[in-house]
Amino acid sequence: MELNEKDILSAMYVCQINRETPIDFIKKKCGCSENVINSKIDELIKNSLINKDRNTLSKIGRESLHVVLAGGVFDIIHPGHIHTLNEAKSLGDILVVVIATDNTAIKMKKKKPLHTQEQRQELVDSLSIVDLCLIGQEGDLFKTVNHVKPQIIALGYDQMHQEKFIIEGCKKIKLEAKVARLQSPIPESSSSEIQKEYGKSIHGI
Repeated sequence: MELNEKDILSAMYVCQINRETPIDFIKKKCGCSENVINSKIDELIKNSLINKDRNTLSKIGRESLHVVLAGGVFDIIHPGHIHTLNEAKSLGDILVVVIATDNTAIKMKKKKPLHTQEQRQELVDSLSIVDLCLIGQEGDLFKTVNHVKPQIIALGYDQMHQEKFIIEGCKKIKLEAKVARLQSPIPESSSSEIQKEYGKSIHGI
């Protein structure tokens, strides 16, 4: 796989959030040699897109990336999720997905999720369209928003958050972010419905 500028910058962003070593992360992701990666990083340092520490993005480098933030419970991954996440990814360069904590999921869905927050994170993180998957912070969703600092916040068709609430919350943390409401070609598809149908089938109903 040939490395391009966006690949390196995106990897740098993910590593800054995850506190990983960029070179190891890029080697694992693309299979390039360390010499090739270092050469690309040298170019980006000359162009003032990466800082001289070789591990962080400069202000220009960060502003050149469009980060999209999406969130949800993601207890059972279904086609509706895949379509929505693909649509979210198409809005920018990097897709960050935030998984609701177990406690938040119970408040939202009025029931305990089938999978733990760590299992749900692992499931979503395994999707090739997702660049980074994080478990959210409880109590204030804007703590996570401020940590990620996205340019776009993508809301699913069935998410209760209102655009106005998100925009006002972003203003309070001095973040300029657009809000996009995503659509699903199969809005009736949901984890809850899948669970219900599965329950019926195993009981022979």
